[in-house]
Amino acid sequence: MAWVVEKCHMRYDLPMNVRIALVPPASLVLAVRRLLRPLVRLLIANGVAFPYFSSLAKAVFVEAAANDFPEPGGAVTDSRVSLLSGVHRREVKRLRTESPDFAPPASVSMGAQLVARWCADPLYLDAERRPKPLPRSARRGGEASFEALVASVSKDIRSRAVLDEWLNLGVASIDEEDRVCLVDTAFIPEQGFDEKAFYLGKGVHDHLAAASHNMLGLRPPFLDRMVYYDGLTPESVAKLRDLSRELAVQALNEINRQAMELQAQDAERTDATSRVTFGAYFYANKDEHGRRA
Repeated sequence: MAWVVEKCHMRYDLPMNVRIALVPPASLVLAVRRLLRPLVRLLIANGVAFPYFSSLAKAVFVEAAANDFPEPGGAVTDSRVSLLSGVHRREVKRLRTESPDFAPPASVSMGAQLVARWCADPLYLDAERRPKPLPRSARRGGEASFEALVASVSKDIRSRAVLDEWLNLGVASIDEEDRVCLVDTAFIPEQGFDEKAFYLGKGVHDHLAAASHNMLGLRPPFLDRMVYYDGLTPESVAKLRDLSRELAVQALNEINRQAMELQAQDAERTDATSRVTFGAYFYANKDEHGRRA
């Protein structure tokens, strides 16, 4: 297979089959317009206009050209990045010195570990393998308490501080027996904007990365499946939404349980450097015949 990029009669060998064209495939353009629509809606709602988005996109084009298309046998030059990205070389030089911070908010890092353990460790599960309500203190619940759960992940943070934050974010609630209840079996804060923004970037990035991998024809392909039906009533949509949630939570919990076991098993191996993401989603809206997509 010939792996080349052609533009202005210049050719560069690349590790994947890509062609820079003046007129990109119409089907790809339509797909990009569609996937950008909800993102642009979110940006406008938060006061982010096109000039800021344009500068952001420019930086990402430079980052992708520099990192994802290595030049055989040498470093990637600014000229080559400029050719691949279409960004002027002076801008490329400046943008390549900038490094975005993708570190998650502290509550996300800690919260994700806690929820993962709560949903996977048999100590914190009921007979149906669902996260059970936990007494607040080890004095009342022993090892099967919220205090012990927090201590199993970090001994530097007090369980009361975590609980207060979770109550504020809507991740946890307190029942009539003064036990801590997980509101959902995934760390999806209802109130924390920074936390939700982090998961937006992480989850959608990995889904889009898998889909792009498949579009490029790389092997082996990633799992990327969905079920699509239209012509449904709101009542039918509600039934399917609830069923999707139920089945997705079952699958996510099982993947979470086995991933935690495998992570512990792989802890001492030098090749334990890979990460995985498994996701399930549900979306419903009006049809596209003149109405919002």
